[in-house]
Order: sequence, then structure tokens, then C-alpha cells
Amino acid sequence: MGFKTKKPAWLKRELPVGPGYEKVRNLLSTARLTTVCQEANCPNMWECFSNQTATFMILGSQCSRNCRFCNITTSGELPPPDPDEPERVAVAAEKLGLNYVVVTSVTRDDLEDGGAGHFAKTIAELKKIGTRVEVLIPDFQGDANALNTVIQAGPDVLNHNIETVPSMYAAARPQADYHQSLELLYRASLMGIPVKSGIMVGLGETREELEATILDLYCYGCSFLTIGQYLQPSRQHLPVAAYYSPEAFDSLKRFARATGFKKIASGPFVRSSYQAGTFLDD
Repeated sequence: MGFKTKKPAWLKRELPVGPGYEKVRNLLSTARLTTVCQEANCPNMWECFSNQTATFMILGSQCSRNCRFCNITTSGELPPPDPDEPERVAVAAEKLGLNYVVVTSVTRDDLEDGGAGHFAKTIAELKKIGTRVEVLIPDFQGDANALNTVIQAGPDVLNHNIETVPSMYAAARPQADYHQSLELLYRASLMGIPVKSGIMVGLGETREELEATILDLYCYGCSFLTIGQYLQPSRQHLPVAAYYSPEAFDSLKRFARATGFKKIASGPFVRSSYQAGTFLDD
């Protein structure tokens, strides 16, 4: 398969520094906004900012679930949606000169619509400034009405990460359901919007399981796919079972392309919003 068990040197990358990055960071701080780029210390952060793309996280920074791969806070009282947040996101996107914005959120099972209405308002505000919008949504507990609310707001891409293979769900995301996520993606595809999903590797899955999951995603309407390396956020999170080599990622990309996916990003540093703005390019 071509994966390693010890973290290799090529899996290290310096985080961004310098006045340009500080300008972006200060603007986001002043606007009281959260980007996944910063929350996750994403190694692609400055590359995305430089390509006029950013991923904003709405609906607070605390999650109602406790996925064992994720570094998002799960403790504390969940705040109500901030009614001014959608406009602040759009204002920041305009000031940063972004031409492609990814909007994601923590999972909010405590909200009646799972936060779908807040997604819709954020999309609407971003559309006013003429930017393209991708939404990376939670599963909304399978609520078709919540999904419709988001899609009717007019995002350019609907993204929902399957994250891992079915056998790893109990360990990695016990409050989620693999088939429920597939059904969400299928419903979205029937509404005529480009559908995207992402997979982490290195949690303990087999090549056969990965291929089966890639086939599932394609059969349920996905045309865009990202595949990246899982990295353990802390000792309290699931350990890395394997580090995949660049050759292994290339092999998975070839398999996904042969399956029929239109666009694939596959590599150690790939995340679900990596080079997101290029996926719509012909």
C-alpha cells in the first residue's frame, strides 16, 4: 500500500509567518470571525489565502458531538447563532478580496434546523458581494428540509465529508451514521448541485475499504473528492495507524479518477477545502 508507521520528514511543513499573514489574522480577529484554517493550524493556510480562498466556521466554536479525530471544542454551553455573523463573514471576505469562500460549521444538533437557516443567511450575504460559495455542512441528522434550506440559498458546491470507512465510524465518529451521510449527498446530487466529499486516511482502514468507500461516494452522486492524511491533534485523540506515502495518495487518485470523479485532490496535506476554488474550473 505504501504507507509508513513513523511520521516521515516530508510530512512536516512550516506554518505561515510574516506581515501578510498577520494582516489577515488581525482582520479576522477584529471581525470576530473564526476560520478553520486557523483553528486547525492548517499547513495550507497561507497558500489558500494567497489564492483568495478561505474557510469560515460559523455557528460558534463548540460542537454538539465528540468525534475522536477532531480538535474542535466539545465542552461548555452552546451559544445561540449570532445574527450578525453572516454579514460579518461577507464584509471580511470582501476586505480580503476573496473570490471563493468555503463556509463550514461545528455540528449543532441542539438547533431545530441544525443551523441550516444560518448557513442560508451566510450564503445570501456572500452572494451579494459576488463571490462563489462552497458549503461544508454537517449531516443535519438526516433532515431533508434542512438540506433543502441550504441548497435553495444557492451555494456553488455542496460538501459533506464522509471522513472514513464504515468500519471506523464507531471509533472515529460514533454519533454519525455512514449511510445517513451517503443519503444526504445523494439528495443534494438530485438537486443539480455539484457534490463533494472528503476522506481521511491513516485511521486503520484497509485499501479495500477505501476503494469501497470511494465507489459508494461516486454511486451516491459525488463528483468531487478530497483524500488527505489524518494527523492526531493531541494524545486524547485517535492515534495515527499509518502514514501514507505520496505514491499511495497518487494510487488512490488514479483509482478515484478511474471510478469517474471529475476532480480529485489527494495528498498528505490535502484537506476538504484544499484548492477548493479550482474544483469548478474546467
